[in-house]
Amino acid sequence: MQAIFDDGAFAPCPTPFNLAAYVLAHADRLADKVALSVVGLSGAERWSYARLQQAVRGTGTGLLQAGFTPGDKILMRLGNTVDFPIAYLGAIAAGLVPVPTSSQLTAREVGKMIDGLAPAGILHDPAVATATTDLPVITTDALKAMRDLPPVDWALGDPDRLAYLVYTSGTSGNARAVMHAHRAIWARRMMHDGWYELSEDDRLMHAGAFNWTYTLGTGLMDPWSVGATALIPAEGVDPQALPLLMKRHEATIFAAAPGVYRKILSHHESIVLPKLRHGLTAGEKVSDQIRDDWRAAGGGELYEAFGMSECSTFISGSPSHPAKPGALGRPQTGRRVAILGPDGPVGLDEEGVIAIHRDDPGLMLGYLGAEEETQSRMQGDWFLTGDHGRMDADHQITYMARADDMMNAGGYRVSPLEVEAALSDIPGITEIGVTDCEVKKDARLIIAFYTGPEALDEAMLKQAAAERLARYKQPRAFVHIDQMPRNPNGKLLRRALRDHWPAPTA
Repeated sequence: MQAIFDDGAFAPCPTPFNLAAYVLAHADRLADKVALSVVGLSGAERWSYARLQQAVRGTGTGLLQAGFTPGDKILMRLGNTVDFPIAYLGAIAAGLVPVPTSSQLTAREVGKMIDGLAPAGILHDPAVATATTDLPVITTDALKAMRDLPPVDWALGDPDRLAYLVYTSGTSGNARAVMHAHRAIWARRMMHDGWYELSEDDRLMHAGAFNWTYTLGTGLMDPWSVGATALIPAEGVDPQALPLLMKRHEATIFAAAPGVYRKILSHHESIVLPKLRHGLTAGEKVSDQIRDDWRAAGGGELYEAFGMSECSTFISGSPSHPAKPGALGRPQTGRRVAILGPDGPVGLDEEGVIAIHRDDPGLMLGYLGAEEETQSRMQGDWFLTGDHGRMDADHQITYMARADDMMNAGGYRVSPLEVEAALSDIPGITEIGVTDCEVKKDARLIIAFYTGPEALDEAMLKQAAAERLARYKQPRAFVHIDQMPRNPNGKLLRRALRDHWPAPTA
């Protein structure tokens, strides 16, 4: 039998449709219910559904009054505050196209984005780096002043039209703007049962920052779309304090990257969370050790999901359909997923590339300004993820390996080509190659290996990296080697660079 999962297509997205209107569809009915609590050790900032909807729709009105018109792309350079999701939804409510970006990006990186994106303006927190530009800039103070304006009318339309863009490194080494339609939020309904088992009664805590797309989707948009309460730790809260906050605020579901679970476990031998039903993890592969240790500490089961910027998560385990040992889980009901070889779907239990059908409502519209690269990711009717796996007779998928050299830094996919290009002209470096290395059990960091006449001062190299790259892209160590490992055709073997890195410690 072929390695294909197809239980039928998901229900079509309604039309006309607006992503923000869908997310806040329960706001009138649940006006006084807490939609969001930003929780800290000294208290919580609470937002009711009524207050949240007013802020979002008022922001939409303000952006239109500022001169933006439906369809305009708006670059978001905002910090880890509630300003981020309010501005994001406010722009979409008004028919604008927000482009959320990491606050860690440097001015140089933002400048490159502006050149390729051609946005109509920038939403800017003065504490966040941005490029010098003549574009209109709306500050956080101005955004906050918009919240009390009359509510904007929802900009309804074709669910296939562009709603927002997110950046991903991609295999080319250049950051690509991924175009998503309004229907992308509708596709996330498949996660509600297939991963979260999410309901209106839940209080979901996400450990990530407001301006991380994992938090934006799993931690905010999805809970709000079912009328649940989102719990987000205040900026600066240490991961070791999260169990206390979960207990204090009666979290029923906890979502985080594997590294957060690891940090919590390093400070807590036992975890007592009477209201917690289960944990969610995504962003990078979770190890069996973390999963077992979390369960042994009393945290319960962890359910993993696999996805990407181009299609969010579409393979997952859940309480109703737990993953088998070592497996990611199964495709969510409504998805069409296959394991492909060069000639199409392979057989069950054979390795191939994980692929999702082009008709999936969560799949991107394409890469902005890169139609050729978009098409290169397609094989017939299938979008190639670039990750290898195998499917068994129960449609459980085991992750095998990355098909390329993409690195994973704390849940962010990072292209080695981008990092190498940013650092290759440092004086004294003849050639540079980067990869992620295991520095201790279940922990990987980006490490740079370089050739040159002599070893260079590492502090100087790290300073150069800090000036050119976002923190999560920066190598955490630089290793001088005699020559780069290459295959017979002269191609750099990045994985072989790990042979120059010491074995991980416990």
